[in-house]
Amino acid sequence: MIDKIKLQAELKHFTGSEQIFYNPLFPKFRYTEGIKFLAQETHCYWLLDFIFINQHCEEIRNTPFQVWKLKVAQDHTATLSVEDGNCNEVKLFKIDYTDFPLEQFDLWFIEGTLILPSEY
Repeated sequence: MIDKIKLQAELKHFTGSEQIFYNPLFPKFRYTEGIKFLAQETHCYWLLDFIFINQHCEEIRNTPFQVWKLKVAQDHTATLSVEDGNCNEVKLFKIDYTDFPLEQFDLWFIEGTLILPSEY
């Protein structure tokens, strides 16, 4: 797995996206090159799946601009919240364990596409 300083530096290079990717389990949803890089380098496909799976939840599905915030504690537990883009929390999830390398990370889900904030 990539170290966090190198990961943060590499992620800054993703601005816009020329390619869009699909997960065959969730064909209605897409993700960008930056998200693909993040998932490959940190092995966090579980995070993409979690966001896509929870689109069935009505309160999340009815939020057109979603800000997903992952906060990882030192004991490797985490919280994953989804906000509406105006800092209003829609839902909060507790995660028992993660090896995600960054203490905090945001992803945006807009109109069926998961992106890095820098790709907007």
